[in-house]
Parts: sequence; C-alpha cells; structure tokens
Amino acid sequence: MTRLTSRRSLLGMLGATTIAGGAAGIASVPAYASPDQAAASVDAGRLREYCEFVQQRAAQDQFSGNVMLARRGKPVLVRSYGMADKARSAANTADTVFWLASITKCFTALAIAQLAEQGSLAFTDTLGTYLPGFSDDAAAATIQQLLTHTSGVGRPALGPGNPDELKWNSFDEVMDGTLDAARKAPLQCTPGSRFVYSNDGFFVLAAIVAKVTGQSYFDYVRERVFGPADMHATDFYSRPQVQADERIARPYFTQPDGSRADLMSSPYTPFSAGPAGGAYTTASDLLSFATNLTDGSLISPAFAALLTGGKVAVPPAQPPSQAEFYAFGHLEAAVNGQRVLGNKGGGPGVATRLDIFPAGGWVSIVLSNYDTTIDPIVQAARQLVNAEPGTS
Repeated sequence: MTRLTSRRSLLGMLGATTIAGGAAGIASVPAYASPDQAAASVDAGRLREYCEFVQQRAAQDQFSGNVMLARRGKPVLVRSYGMADKARSAANTADTVFWLASITKCFTALAIAQLAEQGSLAFTDTLGTYLPGFSDDAAAATIQQLLTHTSGVGRPALGPGNPDELKWNSFDEVMDGTLDAARKAPLQCTPGSRFVYSNDGFFVLAAIVAKVTGQSYFDYVRERVFGPADMHATDFYSRPQVQADERIARPYFTQPDGSRADLMSSPYTPFSAGPAGGAYTTASDLLSFATNLTDGSLISPAFAALLTGGKVAVPPAQPPSQAEFYAFGHLEAAVNGQRVLGNKGGGPGVATRLDIFPAGGWVSIVLSNYDTTIDPIVQAARQLVNAEPGTS
C-alpha cells in the first residue's frame, strides 16, 4: 500500500440465515424480524430475489458485510455475509461494527443543526466568528457553505498526504493537525460559488461545535446524538482500537493485483478519519439513528427537514436517480418519484449506504468492509422498495 492511502486520500474516496447451498463465508443470521411482520411488509418473492442477488455478489467475493431492510423502524430483513476478520476466521454477524466513512458527516451536520435550533449559532454565521487564523476570504465562508461543500475551505479531497498525520496518536492531534492544514490551504473556490467536496470543511464544523459547546466535538456527538438515538455500539474508533476490538470488521482494500489486504495492518493508515469519516456503527444502530432523526427525537421535524432537504445540485452519481442534491451533511435524491434521504461512504476497504424513504417508512442499509462497489445492491433495494404498494 502506498502513502497515497493517507487520511486525506482515504477521506476523499469516501462522496446483511443463508439459503441452503450458499457460498462459504456467509454467516447465518435470522432473515426476518418475524415471518408475520415480513409478510405484512413486503412481497416475499421480491424479498427472496433481493436476498439471492446479494448472496450471489457475496459468493463472487464482490461483497462482504451486512444488509438491512426495515419499515417503520422495524427490521424486515437482516443478513450478514463474508468475514469480519479473515486472520481470525471471524464472520460478519448482525452485531458487527462497520466503519461508516462519510456517513459520519450526517452526525456532524446534525450537531450543528441542533445548536442552530437552540439559537447557539446561525447557519449564516461566518467561520471567522468562531475560529481564528483563517484568511479573510476563508473566514467569510458561512456555516451553511461549510455544510454544503460550497465554502471552498480546506484542501482538495484527493491529493498527496501530509506525512505528519502518520505521527498523530490522539483525536486531539487529528483535529489540531487537520485544522492547521485547513488554515494554510488556499481556497478551492470563492465561498458560495460552486460545489467542491471538502472533508476539511467538516473538521472546521466540528471545531465550531467544540467552540460553541465548550466540550470536544466527539464528546458532544456521543452525548447528544449517539446516546439519545440509542446507538450503543457506535463511536469514533481509532486505528489501535479497531485492531484490538473483535466486534469491529477489518476493512479490506483492493490491491492492484485484485487481492485484498487489511487496511488496519498498513503502516500508512492514519489514526482516525475524524468528524468527516471516522465513525463506526452497526446496522441496527444506524437504523435507530434514521428512526430518531425522522420522528423528532434528535431534532424537531422542522429542523430535520432543513437538515435533510437538498440545497446544491450535485453531478449524476450511481446508482442512478432522477435528481440528487447535497443537503447539510446528507444527500437528497428523487428516485422513481420517491424522495430518498441519507448519505454514502467509501474509501479503501469500506463502502456504505443509508437510504431513508420517508413516504413509505422504509430504510435500506448496506455496510461493507470491502471497497468493491455496493451500487448494484443499493439499486436492487431501491427497486424492491419502489415496487411495494403505498411507497410512492
């Protein structure tokens, strides 16, 4: 693995009972929360087709991880495939903790929105109101622009890594070092002029959370997001913690020869991806987040709508949609006439997707510890949900 897999490059790459005769390495877990619930929620034939499709991907070693389909906060299907730790021959299970990558931005944006709802800050406030040391042009960028990747603040998402980051051994060092680099970086665009993805911008937002609340960003999110959302297995884990914790799936990145290697065994893997991509969770915890986000438990419905409502059109992406917009740390898309909320993450050894379908009460979650695309699985889930009565 080359030094290109620095935290910066890694972050930049960030925008599932088996069927008899299934492939080796597919863990056996209950397919349904209950047969009656599943029958009432979704056509059994379409659900079986979806399961068979995901299993085929896993049998071809194109997927390793968990998929979940839920309706109105209750799992309809949970399945696990592949290995959490190949060295220990430990299979992924329903309780495996996965790296989320850029879905982490949902939590950072929610923290900002909570503070805005309380009146502790305003989306129109400027960066310079809270943090010193930025150029005059960068200091004029607003919180809204940071949330929508239109601030121009920070370094390009992809680029050569900072060798100093490999020396960082604490979350404080990760935060301080990244903010220092963001202060020194020239603006990528005039604030508000266009969409330029910035992971550094979410570190800046995290620093604003810390400034306003008087506590670390990580503690605030644990207390005000993970705790109230009943996300008991969710946290910001460091590289040493991932290496030591048997609950956490090792991320396996694809090497040039097509083989896969454990990212956490590489000497070029930084300590943490921080507030832009460093959170880890389970499928059940992520469902709990989605449920609490949309029922008013974490933030009022009015502010939840502001948080998740599209602000800036983004280039076409996969899987296809009729239109896609970046909101505040979230994505909003129109897919076959349905509104779909959530976010996605990707990088070496990770591919994740959270899709929330407000009209029908559906949630689709895909968490993988491979970097092979999960777009076909996400698309299959969207087709299944769109086929259900009353979901459009």
